Amino acid sequence: MAAVNYFHCFIISILFFLSFHTDTAFSQRCHPNDKKALLEIRKYLNSPPNSNLISAWDPRTDCCDWNQVVQCDGATNRITIFNLLLADLNRPIPAAVFDLVFLEELYFHETNLTGGIPRAITQLSRLKYLDLSLNHLSGTIPSFLGHLKNLVSIDLSYNQFTGSIPASLSQIPNLNTLFLDRNNLTGGIPATFSDFRQGEFFLYASRNHLSGEIPRKLGEVNFKLIDVSRNMLEGDISFLFGKNKSLIYADFSSNLLRFDFSTVEYFPTSLGTLDLSHNRITGSLPVGLVDLNLDRLNVSYNRLCGQIPVGGQLQGFETTSYFHNKCLCGAPLIKCK
Repeated sequence: MAAVNYFHCFIISILFFLSFHTDTAFSQRCHPNDKKALLEIRKYLNSPPNSNLISAWDPRTDCCDWNQVVQCDGATNRITIFNLLLADLNRPIPAAVFDLVFLEELYFHETNLTGGIPRAITQLSRLKYLDLSLNHLSGTIPSFLGHLKNLVSIDLSYNQFTGSIPASLSQIPNLNTLFLDRNNLTGGIPATFSDFRQGEFFLYASRNHLSGEIPRKLGEVNFKLIDVSRNMLEGDISFLFGKNKSLIYADFSSNLLRFDFSTVEYFPTSLGTLDLSHNRITGSLPVGLVDLNLDRLNVSYNRLCGQIPVGGQLQGFETTSYFHNKCLCGAPLIKCK
């Protein structure tokens, strides 16, 4: 009986030993530098009105398990994702975030951030995705964002940024998505954006105060989507079209564009949305439009003339897609004389 009790105690001791050392091993998964930074962020953010925002971050536990906001890489156990959504921070970006030097994805989406983008963000040299949208960030978009060479997507939309679009963004070799819409940006679209030579590029810059002509060199960019509506852009954009392009969505509405639309010979066969309304475009509608499978077309409030080409989707749109032009006619408008 004594031997049995001894064996029982031995087993319990072994299990306790394994349990203790397993817990210790797991507690060491999160790098101490990352844990220190996260605890500083927790201290900074967990004050009114956000006292319970990240209270689940228990300093006694492994921060790789604090998966509501952060995520560790399975191989390195370094924090690679910080994703905070829908909070009422009402303060600048926490400085300690920039100590998470292995971050690849940083999201502060609709969190009422204030202030600007600090230079310390350049410490995040591995960053691929940056989303600071739907906040109250202000100041200029800093040129030092161009130092983050691994960025693929930048979303700064729905903020209060002023000044010009920094040309240095074109120095980011893998950038293919840029959201700048709904800010107070001025100046033109940088000619250096012609350096974006990815297979496809998405540019959102609507509802700003951009002016001047779109640089002709941007015809070398293979846009998948371009939305520069509700600005003060001028001149010709016909060079952005062509049958060898991948353009799906194009919105140039509510600008000061002026060119002869009839000179456009080819459109991307992928084009599904084209909005040129509220500009000063002249000429007639190109016959090439009948070859497109358009979901949406709007050329209203321009200076177009002539008969609407027959075929494709063109007769299926409402009259509102065509009205308030100089002398467009034909279905769905009135019959040409």
